[in-house]
This record gives sequence, C-alpha cells and structure tokens, in this order.
Amino acid sequence: MVKLYALSVLYKGTNNAIWLKSAYDLSAFGFFQRGSVQEFMAFVSKTIVERTQTAARQSVKEGEYMCHVYVRGDNLGGVLISDHDYPHRVSHTLITKVLDDFALSVPAALWPVGSEATISFPQLYTYLAKYQNPREADAMTKIQEELDETKIILHNTIEAVLERGEKLDDLVAKSEGLSMQSKAFYKTARKTNSCCTFG
Repeated sequence: MVKLYALSVLYKGTNNAIWLKSAYDLSAFGFFQRGSVQEFMAFVSKTIVERTQTAARQSVKEGEYMCHVYVRGDNLGGVLISDHDYPHRVSHTLITKVLDDFALSVPAALWPVGSEATISFPQLYTYLAKYQNPREADAMTKIQEELDETKIILHNTIEAVLERGEKLDDLVAKSEGLSMQSKAFYKTARKTNSCCTFG
C-alpha cells in the first residue's frame, strides 16, 4: 500500500537543524502508538537533514520506511517519510514543490530563528493529503499509468484479431462458395503473413 506519513520543513544551521513546520498522517498506527511514532519520525527527519550536504538529495531506508530528503543551496531542507512502495521521483518532486512554496510564503530571514509555533504554513497538510495517491497528484505517473492501460487494451485487441483470424481459417476451409484457387491463395497469404503475428 502506498502511504505518506510525514512531511517536514527544516532549516539546516551550522551545527543543527531547526524545525520550521511539519505535518503528519499517522492514521495507520494505533492511537497509543502515534505519539512515539511521531517522535521517532521527527528525530529521524532532523538527523537526516543535519547529515545531508547542502544542495543534495538522498533517499534513506530506515526500517519499513523511506526517508526522502532535499537540502537546497540556501539550507532550506525538506523531509518526506513514506513506505517503500511510494515512488521516489514523486517524493522528490513533492519536496521541491513544498520548499519552493515555503520560500515564497515565509521570508528567508525567519528561517534561522523560526519555530513551529511562530511560522504559519498550513499548505503542508494539503500537500500531505493530496499526494497520498501519487497517480492523481503527479502528472507523469498518471500519464504512465494511462499508457500502460492503453498497451493492455492494444494487446487484447491484437489477441482478438488473431482469434478471429483463426476462426476465419475454419470458415475458408468449410466454404463451398470459394473456388480451390481462392482457398489456395488464402492459405499462401496466411503462411506469408505468419511471420508478422503476435502472441
């Protein structure tokens, strides 16, 4: 199952990372587990930003989770925690989009001194909800899925034509209305075209 659990924005300082904003969807966990899970995800997010070089992206496997991180050249960092099935490209696209929007909404002068309580960025929960289904949120993934469906339909159509062609062979053989010459022509044409069949 494809699932996003956490989306965070941090500022990478010289010695440590500063929390700016975060959003969580921990509905997959039991009520009494949620506090511990959120604390663990917050710890991992902060640690991974502190250990990622400036202007770098990486995806790190941590147990049953994938932690995707991007620290921009201006030291604004984003972390997305998902399951293993969530597409990496969509994860990094989301992080880039969130950081760009955050940079437009919150002045850079507030990043080194900000905190979750002082910074307003409610769009984070909207992004977390919208991107739960990567096919709906990401145009490339949606197009790829549509191409795959078209390919399946195309294969089914070719198979139907081949089945019809086999039945046509039976009809030609049984037909009394065709001369022997027409039947011979049909068989020769069928043999000649057999190199082009799919199956």
